[in-house]
Amino acid sequence: MAAEMALTVRGLTKAFGRKAVDGLELEIAPGEFYALLGPNGAGKTTSLRMIAGLMRPDAGEISVFGRDVVRAPLRAKEIMAWIPDEPLLYDRLSPLEYLEFVAGLWRVEPKVARARAEGLLDTLGLWAHRHERCEGFSRGMKQKTVLAGALIHEPRFLLLDEPLTGLDAAASRLVKALLRQQTDRGAAIILTTHILEVAERLATRIGILAGGRLLAEGDLAALRAEAGLEHGSLEDVFLNLTAA
Repeated sequence: MAAEMALTVRGLTKAFGRKAVDGLELEIAPGEFYALLGPNGAGKTTSLRMIAGLMRPDAGEISVFGRDVVRAPLRAKEIMAWIPDEPLLYDRLSPLEYLEFVAGLWRVEPKVARARAEGLLDTLGLWAHRHERCEGFSRGMKQKTVLAGALIHEPRFLLLDEPLTGLDAAASRLVKALLRQQTDRGAAIILTTHILEVAERLATRIGILAGGRLLAEGDLAALRAEAGLEHGSLEDVFLNLTAA
């Protein structure tokens, strides 16, 4: 029997006058770190929003660990986490209060939630700020708090839209290590990023999207072969495949 996919997308389509996503086909396995790359307007964020159940597709099927995102979105969302490119917080709450609030929404037992919250805040370098209001935080601190909130219920599938925006080098390293821990425990991750170095270092597989269609996917060696570049960097491969 074939192993269950973390994500299966079939014929995913969405139009806003023109097609933003055009028949997207995608599979991601448990424990896989998948980077979805593309130029501005390629359909990356629209694809992620549909997969997360935040936008209804015009056509297509989406399944996350066997749960139908289109027909049963609430059931699918129970095992997912979505992190947008703009961190959204309740600014009047402290990080600890925010995490306990989010854990309550997911019905995480209070003692478990407290332990997870403390561990996440410590790992992300926010422990010293745990009682401060988020309204005074930098963008990077807000981004780390949002990430902690996304992980509080230990989701099996994470969708990250430009997760390293606003983070300095030290914070980026912390976040990347934490994301690696998630895939090590069997969670799957799909992320978009304009930082090609991040995709090259973190992703086990990379997809290149343009015009709402997947042009190529695979590891760097496979993408080089697709682009006809024997020794090209990911940047070289990306520019070659997306040239129009």
